[in-house]
Order: sequence, then C-alpha cells, then structure tokens
Amino acid sequence: MNKLTWVEVSKNSLAKNIDQFKRMIGPEKKLCVCVKGNAYGHGVVEASKELLSAGVDWLGVNALYEARAIRQNGIKAPIYVLGYVGLDSLAEALKLDTRLVVYNKEALLRLNEEAEKLNLKARVHIKVETGNNRQGVNISDLENFVNEASSLKNIFIEGISSHFANIEDTTDHTYAKNQLRLFEEAIAIAESVGGPIPYKHFANSAATMLFNSTHFSMVRVGISAYGMWPSKETYASLLQKGINVPKLYPVLSWKARIAQIKKVDSGESIGYGCTYKTGRDSMIAIVPIGYYDGYDRKLSNKAYVLINGQRAPVRGRICMNIIMVDVTDIGGVELEGTVTLIGKDAEEEISAELFASWADTINYEVTTRINERIPRIYI
Repeated sequence: MNKLTWVEVSKNSLAKNIDQFKRMIGPEKKLCVCVKGNAYGHGVVEASKELLSAGVDWLGVNALYEARAIRQNGIKAPIYVLGYVGLDSLAEALKLDTRLVVYNKEALLRLNEEAEKLNLKARVHIKVETGNNRQGVNISDLENFVNEASSLKNIFIEGISSHFANIEDTTDHTYAKNQLRLFEEAIAIAESVGGPIPYKHFANSAATMLFNSTHFSMVRVGISAYGMWPSKETYASLLQKGINVPKLYPVLSWKARIAQIKKVDSGESIGYGCTYKTGRDSMIAIVPIGYYDGYDRKLSNKAYVLINGQRAPVRGRICMNIIMVDVTDIGGVELEGTVTLIGKDAEEEISAELFASWADTINYEVTTRINERIPRIYI
C-alpha cells in the first residue's frame, strides 16, 4: 500500500451493529440508516452498499449531492433526503427517485409542477416541529399545510417525521417525552385531514435503543450504526432503565505512515510557536497528516498516537499537513511504519470518543471531519 494516510472500515463490525438494530425494532418496521456527512466519515457510497447488504431498508442523506453519488453507483434503495433541497433542484431530486422532507408551501407547489411534467407523484415526508426549532411545520400550521399538500394531484404524503432535541444529552427524558406526545398529536391532525400516512418516523439512535414507543413504522439510526455511542448519557440511561445494553462495534480506524525519524537534542523546541521544548535527547517521528486532514489542532501537545502497540505523544502544534510525535521510548520504529490515529494497536486503543475528549467536541464531529479525499478501505 503506497498511501500515506487511509481509513479502514470493518464490514464485519458494521454488519453486527445492523443486526442488533434489526432485532431491536423487529421485522415489521423499516430501518433507515443515515449516510449523511460522508456516512459519518465512513465513505457514503461504500457504506451505503455495505449497509444494504447487511439488511438496511432505507438510506438517509442530508443533501442532493449525496443522493446523486449513491444513484450514480447503481444503488436503487429508497433514499430519504433530510436536509433542504433548493427549489431549482427539485426536478433533479424527483429524477433521482428520492423522498423529500417538506415544510415550505413553495416547495410543495414547485414539486407538484415538476412531478406533473415527469408524469409521476412526488413522495414527500412532512417534517413537524415538536421542540427542536430547526426545520419543520409548526403544529398550529399543520392542518393547513396538509390540506395544501393533499389538494395537489402530483403530491403523495408518504411520511411524517420529527427530530428529538434532548434525548442524547440527558438521563431525564421529560422533554423528549413531551416531544413524543406532540408528534402523536401531529400524526392525528395530519391523518384526520389527509388520510393514512404510511411512514411515521421520529427515532434516532438513542431513541431507538431507549424507547420502543418511538419506533412507529421506521427508525432513523445514525451514529450507532457505525459502532459509536450517541453519548455517555444514553449508555447510562439504558443501565438505569434495566434495558439490555447492546454491544456496539466501532467500525472505523484511521492510520498513517511515518515520513521521517529524527533525533532532537535536549532543550530544542518543536513546531510552530515553540510550544514544546524537549527535556531530554529525543527521537521524533514525522507523520504527514494535519488539521487539513481532520486531525484537530486542539490536539496539540495533548494527544498521542499508537506505534507498535505503544503510545507516542504529540509534540508541538498540529500543522496543516504534519504532526510530530515522540517515539523515544518505542522500539523498532521504522520509516513508513504504521501509525494508528484512531483505532486499536495491540492492547492499546484510541476511540473516537477519546479523540473527541482531546478536541473538546463529540465523536460525530471527529469521524465526519476526516477529509473525504482520504481513501476508505473496506476490509
């Protein structure tokens, strides 16, 4: 392998995670897995293929370019677009056979026009506002919105959805339960006006694991499909409730190669700003990745990588394309040897969660920010 940095993705671990969620929701409900954000950093096209092979029913994307990439690679599965699609792009969205989230009347009218030209029905999913206050139709406006949608001959209301605001970050789910009550109210209003709606969906990863009552006819699992926990609070809540805690299998490892090994004398500074000074004669390995690649600058003088199963501390500031690590106490270090940035090496492991704690962020951001140009290798 001639690559200087790459991401390895475990097909086996991905399949194990999907199997658990399939068993959790049962055979009557659909499993939609989100592949937005380059499949949380795992590679949108490759992940989509593997997820479908593992038994996933629908794919969830944020934007039309993701749906386009999936379709261009011959994938026929239902695609649900969670994000906003511009009015001028709605015709393409229909041609790509996507299901669209709607909450603007302007989008309904344009979709109806474009669908009529194509002699088909636009399958829409009405997004209801239940307390997250992002995109969505307010419940007070829902009856009129459904009336409008139902009056358009080339619009088919295929689904109704919402999104939890505070189910992951707390062990007190009072707010989430109130959102659930509002969503059930919204379903009743919508179906009383427009008739039965085939797909009702609300649950993300945390809700799917915590509350069966959120499953409805489909769940939208995101980060946990890739073996990462939505939060520590989700894990704690499962324990508190006495619910079986699934074993999630991390899917992603991020690796790189050593570009140079050099001796640095005691008292020398390393990197921009001279933020680290050696306290002894040291051996420093140069690794050709940096914040451009997604290795967060906040990890400067804080993180470590794994080389030959041992921890090699990051020394100095993270550069745009380079990091420097201390290998003084590690034997057998060689030019172009493997460096593990995220993942396991012998008995040591750097999880996405640990990486996130160094960067003062969340695991979602860690994996999605790994630069898309870096190859994803499914093993």
